[in-house]
Amino acid sequence: MKKAILATKVGMTQIFREDGSLVPVTVLQAGPCVVTQVKTVENDGYSAVQVGFVDKKEKIVNKDKGGRKEIIHRHGVNKAQKGHFDKAGVSCKRYVRELKLENASEYAPAQEIKADIFAEGDKVDATAISKGKGFQGAIKRYGQHRGPMAHGSKFHRHQGSNGACSSPSRVFKGKGMPGHMGCVKVTVQNLEIVRVDAEKNLLLVKGSVPGPRKALVTIKETTKVDA
Repeated sequence: MKKAILATKVGMTQIFREDGSLVPVTVLQAGPCVVTQVKTVENDGYSAVQVGFVDKKEKIVNKDKGGRKEIIHRHGVNKAQKGHFDKAGVSCKRYVRELKLENASEYAPAQEIKADIFAEGDKVDATAISKGKGFQGAIKRYGQHRGPMAHGSKFHRHQGSNGACSSPSRVFKGKGMPGHMGCVKVTVQNLEIVRVDAEKNLLLVKGSVPGPRKALVTIKETTKVDA
């Protein structure tokens, strides 16, 4: 993998191609990202590029007359984080991620990575945290079948049988049961980039991308090879 960038999900729309076909696309605000650190085999044991995305407020501490410290920006950066960003010569960032790139040695701290590293027609993989659905039953969570909906039926949307009583006398691991649904890391592979707006750092990707609006999405060069 030689190309990757961090983005936030703006939403979905549709555009027309030159041949007149209508294409549903997901709009992504891709970058600009800045390199905050370059990992090397000599110092860290592996090669990677650490990038930051979206500016973040610094933590401001004021002292009152009694000598107590009052934190104004509770969601800012601490001294250790600020020192890390100052060493790279960049402003404080909200998101920091590592990208294992084959050409990591070609990057330098404070270098910008913009959406123009991708071009129209490129195939990418999109990774994000999916939408949380809360506690859901087995029908919605795993697509299991329901029972008869007649009045005499005592079984409608219940899960059903979980296993035999005497042998093996237990429920197998991995059995689909009601529980928390969504809010997991999901990767959708081999998505096509339909359009690139280099001035506004926008990527228009064909189809859907995991996560809600404003979600952090990692866009990487696809690992799939077309047969």
